[in-house]
This record gives sequence, C-alpha cells and structure tokens, in this order.
Amino acid sequence: MWYEYYSETIVLPFYRRGNWVLIGIYCILTALFFKAYGGFKLGYLKKTDMLYSQIISMVCINIIAYFMISLIGRDFMAFLPILYLTFTDFGIIAIWTVLSGKLYFLIYPPRKLILIYGSRKAGSLVMKMSRRVDKYMICESVSSSEPDDKIRELILKYEGVIICDIPEVQRNEYLKFCFEKSVRVYIVPEISDIIVRGSEDIRLFDTPLLLCRNYGLTAEQQMLKRLFDVVFSLFAIVILSPIMIASAFAVKLCDGGNVFYKQKRLTRDGKEFYVYKFRSMIADAEKNGIKLASENDDRITPVGKILRKFRIDEFPQLFNILMGDMSVVGPRPERPELTALYRQDMPEFVFRLKVKAGLTGYAQVTGVYDTSPADKLKMDLMYIENYSFRMDLQIILMTIKTMFFPAKNNSDIQNVLPDDKKDL
Repeated sequence: MWYEYYSETIVLPFYRRGNWVLIGIYCILTALFFKAYGGFKLGYLKKTDMLYSQIISMVCINIIAYFMISLIGRDFMAFLPILYLTFTDFGIIAIWTVLSGKLYFLIYPPRKLILIYGSRKAGSLVMKMSRRVDKYMICESVSSSEPDDKIRELILKYEGVIICDIPEVQRNEYLKFCFEKSVRVYIVPEISDIIVRGSEDIRLFDTPLLLCRNYGLTAEQQMLKRLFDVVFSLFAIVILSPIMIASAFAVKLCDGGNVFYKQKRLTRDGKEFYVYKFRSMIADAEKNGIKLASENDDRITPVGKILRKFRIDEFPQLFNILMGDMSVVGPRPERPELTALYRQDMPEFVFRLKVKAGLTGYAQVTGVYDTSPADKLKMDLMYIENYSFRMDLQIILMTIKTMFFPAKNNSDIQNVLPDDKKDL
C-alpha cells in the first residue's frame, strides 16, 4: 500500500532507506500492540480472544500509520488504501488464527493434570479449567488429607499438578518435590504469596534476603502517575465530550430523572469521596437498601444498558481523576459499607487502599462480571505489588478492547491459569 498509493504522491518522495525505515516503524508498532493486547499468546488465549486481540491491534496500528503518513505528506492522504489494508489484515488474521491454533495443539496436546485440593474452593477452579480442554485435562483429584506417599506417587503419573488451598507447609513440600522431579505446578496464590512476588532482592550479605516495602508506590511513581492522570483526563474529556453530551441528553430523555449519579466511595488510605457516573438505573434504585447490580438487573434503564455495555456511564469519573480523587488505573473504588462487609471475611481487603482508586484496573481487564471479591482483591494486589508505568499503559489498551469485546460471566468464559509468572 505504501509503495502503490503513498510513496510517490508525497511532496518529497521517500527512496531506499526512507521506505525501509517507515516499514520498520510499522513492524515495531505491530509488535508493540500485539504484545500489549496478547496477540502473541498462541495456545494461551482461546481462538476468539486471539482474533479479537489481533483485530483491535491492527485497527490501532493502521490508524496511527495513516496519521503518520499524512504527517509526512503534510496533508490528509487518501484513506481508502489504509481501509483496504485493514480488511486484508482481518482476512490474514482469521486464517492465521485458525491454522496456527490447529498446528499448536497438534504439537502441544492438552496436559494431563492432577489436582491437590484442601477445601471446596477448588470446585470453581476445576470448572474454569475444564472449559479449556484444548489446554488442560484434569484427570484426577486428591485431597491433601490423603497419605503423603500416595500423593507423591500420583504426582509422578501426570505432566502437571494444580495446588489449591492446602496448608502452607504441605504446599511447600509438594512444590519442592515437583521442582526436584521437573513436574509443572499451578498454584492458586494466597495474599502473602502476592506480597512476596512484589519483593526485591537484597544482596548486601551472603544470606539471601527479600525486601517487601509494603507502602504502595514510591514518591517518584506517584508523581509520574499524577502527571499522566492530569494529561490523560484533560485529553479524554476533550475527545469524549460529544459522547458525554449525547449520553446526558439520552439519560434525561429516558425518564426525566437526574443525569448524574453520585455515590460515596473510598480511595487511597481510606479517604472518602463522591464518584460521579451517568445514571444507568431507575430513580431511587436503592430505596429498599443496598443491592449489588447484576448483569440482567431489572433496575437498569434501556439507556443504562447501552451506557453500561460500553462503559460510557463511567466517563464522568474523568473529572474525579482531574480533581485528584482517582487515578486512570488502579483498584476500582468501593463503597464504605461494602468494604466493611468484605472485611468481615477478608481482613486483607483494606490492602487495596494503598493506592488511589482507578477508572479501570487489572481486575477489570482480567476478571469478568461476576469474578468473586476475593479474586478481584488478589488481582488488585498483583497490580500494586508489580506496578510500572508500562503496566498502566497496557491496562488502558486492554480496557479499550474490553469496551468493544466485553468478557462474559464465569458461566461462559474460558479462563486459564498462566503457565509461568504472569507478565501483563
């Protein structure tokens, strides 16, 4: 497309290395967006997710390429060639996804696994993994209360082990046994495991030490994050203002009620603030008490269903970000009443308040609509303990994908456990 439609039409045509540099930039953009959206995770994501990831990557890449070409040409260049290129990309992606998927699973058939469980919590994990029969095959399960010799003997019969909610001492013994025998292990992490994962090595002595700082983000990270929040929120407010104005009119015309809905939430260090949303439910939706919204809640208005589907109801929170109450990325703000309720069963729930609440977060792009509060807490802590600016950018890109291709609930979604330490 570059050689046929653009190269010779710009004021000063490129030649030789100039063409190669532009093509090289296009390849680099492709690699970066595929990495951010998981387009390279062959065998890890299911086919539809691979297809979605690569399609949205190519849309973003080609839009950037068009503006880059127009900048070089000092004018808005013809858009149809880029459109043709995009549809060609879609066809190649579809063929590639099907053929590469079949080849991958021909070379790497599903792993035969044994589950070692300690409580009923393992049931939901088994249901999730059993939906990925193309990757995991749970052939047997055994209680951690069984004799140790029997469990070790069973482990050696399979290609991998899933360890779910068993006593820590026992888990460590099986982990070392599997390491010795080179058997793959999948572990459902505890809160303490996630905190340790965020530690750093101390090499001051001949005795290894791990340092867990446990204070959230550093001062430098907070400054950079705040600067990004201000720039991003201002830019987003300007770009999204037509959509927000149209949404406000739609909410008002739907039932004549208030356009905005405010609610008290918690942010860093338990500070209370009012979060703003476009109202998506009927007026006085909670007159009979607090009730968590469900996916098919009859209190949601027709306009509200559309706003929620594409996350447009959350757009007013850009002003919360600009005021400093929230960040673009972070744990979603929770209500004080629900936080107190969750803390009765999970005292660690307060740990997520070490950073500002976010418009989007790791739990929102990784989890689904009905992911349990305990799992969301673990995801939020994984974000806090492994924070980086790069991670924020990746979560923002994944949020855009989620807006157009929202994840289904746990009754439909095909979740997997990562093969190794997850790198977002």
